[in-house]
Amino acid sequence: MSWLSGTLTAFDLETTGTDVESDRIVAAAVVRLEADGSLPEERTWLLDPGVAIPEEASAIHGISTERAREHGLPAAPAIEEIAGAVAEGLRSGTPLVVMNARYDLSLLDRECRRYGIASVSERLGADPSPVIDPLVLDKHVDKYRRGKRTLNALCTHYGVPLDDAHDARADAVAAARVVRRMGEKHQPIGATSLEDLHSLQVHAAAEQSLSLQAYLRRTADPAAVVEPAWPLIPYRG
Repeated sequence: MSWLSGTLTAFDLETTGTDVESDRIVAAAVVRLEADGSLPEERTWLLDPGVAIPEEASAIHGISTERAREHGLPAAPAIEEIAGAVAEGLRSGTPLVVMNARYDLSLLDRECRRYGIASVSERLGADPSPVIDPLVLDKHVDKYRRGKRTLNALCTHYGVPLDDAHDARADAVAAARVVRRMGEKHQPIGATSLEDLHSLQVHAAAEQSLSLQAYLRRTADPAAVVEPAWPLIPYRG
């Protein structure tokens, strides 16, 4: 049976910035999407990250430092719940959909390390798998399409509504719906087993990173390095 006709778990974060080693989680969502489009389980979190939220980040997701401090959960217990929810879905064999997985999963991993919490990998005894990343897959199946590859852009391209972009719940649901549409449109992807699909993305993400690195070295920075690991950037201390 194709993964297209099964349950998907989707995960998304809103954060203080784009550096997985130093930035913090501000909001998170883990939702379950059934084949009929229903959402029988939704979990969302608003966190007090323990640091000021930069204005640039607040302008994107709409969460200010003041709001996070007043209404957010303490970071450590919330991150414990988030990591547990992500691991629980994967442990059940349900694929995890994450837009730009190497960012969200790596940042969650670093937050777990920061607070001495068991990471998703530690809970599973292996790196997260199977993961489905609409960003990596879209670049793989439609390599030469011009334009942006943001979640908003992918939703437009695949005909998926996204009414509240940069809300963790809305983004998670949209990402899951995008990969379903992608699997329907590109039948070899939809017909690939979850194990093989995960492996395909590991190799595709590495190739995409090497291609971007080569481009940056030609055009902007001769010493540019683009991380090839997916779906989790190894912790190097």
